[in-house]
Amino acid sequence: MQNQTDAPTYPITSVDNALRLLLLLRDRELIRVTQVSEELGIAASSAHRLLAMLAYRDFAEQDQATRAYRLGPVLAGWARHLSDHDVERIHPVLVALSRRAEETANLVVLDGSYGRFLDSVETERLVRVGSRVGVRLPAHWTSAGKALLAELASEELRARYPDEALATMTSRTLATRTELEEHLARVREQGFAVNLGESQPDVTAIGAVLRERDGRPRAAVAISIPASRLDADRIAELAPAVMAAARDAGERL
Repeated sequence: MQNQTDAPTYPITSVDNALRLLLLLRDRELIRVTQVSEELGIAASSAHRLLAMLAYRDFAEQDQATRAYRLGPVLAGWARHLSDHDVERIHPVLVALSRRAEETANLVVLDGSYGRFLDSVETERLVRVGSRVGVRLPAHWTSAGKALLAELASEELRARYPDEALATMTSRTLATRTELEEHLARVREQGFAVNLGESQPDVTAIGAVLRERDGRPRAAVAISIPASRLDADRIAELAPAVMAAARDAGERL
């Protein structure tokens, strides 16, 4: 929130720019030097020096895939889309979803061009997908990641994926940005995303976006399923349950 006190008599412009830059980093997943230059009204060279100094002190870090910047490890808690308290509030939703689907339920946030798994509830079935808490995977490999990518404007998606060729893990992984954009259009139409062996050949998943009450996306809820148990009929059965869980989770924030 903007401070309502009067501006200091002798403002230090460089400090003011650094603090304003931290606010930009807080509010955006990734930001480029040119965007910082435009937002702060400073030269690109000055923007680059500010970002380099914040990165040197671990207040920012550069995404190697996009060359854009995000909040660094010093402020990692600030950068998270969900607080530990939020995760605790949502956990019962994952428990209920896991029991309903008899599969492993996950909570995922978008971290640059990656999906970060914050929480997981494993099913008790002997053959199951294990917990991935703490794991980061390229977002386009996962159902939750794709559900969140579908919420981005085209410009922001391309900032995260500046190259046409995408990293692949299996023969099913989306291999180009064009394929990804076409796939995300279908995700937006149907309201959920599916991973059919794109991160591991024997793992499938269904994911949907968790929104705040004002409609803003915050995270995604997903269920991970051994490939042997997922077909078109089961997708039709479980996708509504995943979307309902995502809505329930959003109402708890």
